[in-house]
Amino acid sequence: QAQLVESGGGLVQPGGSLRLSCTASGSIFSINHMGWYRQTPGKQREVVARITSGGTTNYADSVKGRFTISRDSAQNTVYLQMSNLKPEDTAVYYCNAGIRHTASGGSLDYWGQGTQATVSL
Repeated sequence: QAQLVESGGGLVQPGGSLRLSCTASGSIFSINHMGWYRQTPGKQREVVARITSGGTTNYADSVKGRFTISRDSAQNTVYLQMSNLKPEDTAVYYCNAGIRHTASGGSLDYWGQGTQATVSL
């Protein structure tokens, strides 16, 4: 088993910045992809950014140039630096990771509990 714990959400004015963090713990052999998703009431969860174990990143078009995903593999942690925030970025942000528990086992998807980010005057 593994757990993902997020932190860093909050209230910020338009144009401001927030940095989200997510740390994985538990029985971890290796972590493949890590990423951030977001969800607003009545809408499906959508991908914001993902990063592979090799460091390849991809972003939703709506956040390109404003958000940066990074990871510290030694600390099993992924970050999301969000800049030039807009009201439409308001959502609950969820951390996701593909975790292997053994050398021969497959990758299992885990989710964090979510952290609220609100962009408003």
